[in-house]
Amino acid sequence: QVQLVESGGGLVQAGDSLRLSCGLSGRANRCGMGWFRQAPGKEREFVAGISWTGTSTGYADSVKARFTISRDNAKNMVYLQMNNLKPEDTAVYYCAARAIFSGYSPRENEYDYWGQGTQVTVSS
Repeated sequence: QVQLVESGGGLVQAGDSLRLSCGLSGRANRCGMGWFRQAPGKEREFVAGISWTGTSTGYADSVKARFTISRDNAKNMVYLQMNNLKPEDTAVYYCAARAIFSGYSPRENEYDYWGQGTQVTVSS
């Protein structure tokens, strides 16, 4: 059984930084992982992804050079470091897991497990 628990969201000002964490259980420390977000009235979108080994990462154009995804499989954690936050980054952020020994994907229908989400609000 795979369980994912996000933490680290909050209310910040534009230009601030936040680090989101996703705690992994079960076999999730061997799965490709992704971070997605959903803003009010919008569809959920891909933010960043990382392969199960951590050697391959990918980002949405809107967050490239500001966000960094990383993982520590020994600690069963995946992180999303978010710098220079903008009001348009306001959303509920979700971590998601793919199949075991997989890479990441920007397509949410390729993820099998999802966390409950954590709210990030960026004020201008």
